[in-house]
Amino acid sequence: MTSSSLSLSFPRQIRPLYFPPFQISRPFPSTRHKPLTAKPKDDGGGGGDDGIPSDLVKTLAKFHSEHNYIRVLQVSRRADHPFAGSRLLLLDKPGNIHSISNPFRHPNDLLTDTYFDVFATLPPLLPPGPIAILGFGAGTAARLILSLYPESEVHGWEIDPAVIAVAREYFGLAELEREHGARVRVRVGDAFGASVGGGFAGAVVDLFERGSLVKGVGEVEVGGGEEGVEGGGRVMVNVGGRCVEAESGVGGGVVGMEEALMAMSVGFGGEVSVLSLGDDDCTVALTGELPHLGKWKEMLPCHELRAYADMWRPYDPRGLAQR
Repeated sequence: MTSSSLSLSFPRQIRPLYFPPFQISRPFPSTRHKPLTAKPKDDGGGGGDDGIPSDLVKTLAKFHSEHNYIRVLQVSRRADHPFAGSRLLLLDKPGNIHSISNPFRHPNDLLTDTYFDVFATLPPLLPPGPIAILGFGAGTAARLILSLYPESEVHGWEIDPAVIAVAREYFGLAELEREHGARVRVRVGDAFGASVGGGFAGAVVDLFERGSLVKGVGEVEVGGGEEGVEGGGRVMVNVGGRCVEAESGVGGGVVGMEEALMAMSVGFGGEVSVLSLGDDDCTVALTGELPHLGKWKEMLPCHELRAYADMWRPYDPRGLAQR
């Protein structure tokens, strides 16, 4: 696919990022709060109000791996769009975004205005210990956590070695590993087999495959020892939503989201909270009792992240179904 035949269009909300797919959202009203689910189109058009003209998007890599249809796109800084200057990782045919970086931003300007930033609010809620990232992608969540919390330690799992290779070549993962040393460890393998001696303090879960939430993602095992999260730990899960487009065209975002949330509610005794990034955007779930929001906000390192704390609500399957 050449740049002359490609345009990126975005639904009505900025979307979050997944293990494969990912999407993005921002909690404040802003001209940047536009749809952000990158979707290649072959109509040769200019992309419309929510799209990026094809001549402002460059394909850096495109190939099939054993697990994914991998594309790396670079959006021009001249684009009149929230993704201007961004590098995007797409991992399935519908073109759901799985990772994002902006090589032109100042190194301290790390936030993505996507659900990845919500993941970066988790560490203050956790006891000391390593954090698992299940569905590592190109390392967007890891970069945020490592940079914002200097004492953090991240262990990532990604099933596709080609994704990790792309992350090191195009998304700065090799530099991140050199900079943080033993604080970041990336493993290729099934995320459901993730373990570490002593257990994890918490886990970020961002697992999608072919545009669908991976089955069992709402049943991530927790407990002491090497099989899960330490006592007092929490799990934060991107459960998708209407923003996720499945390759099969059926069983898409809403169905998978509702199944995952019900499983989490059962598994955690009803102690699940949700943060929705818009009616057509993604939903993130958090296990455990809803935190004291004032104390949580005091521990977050910047005001952009504090805005997310006020968006959490206890999970109510009846209320969510009505959205």
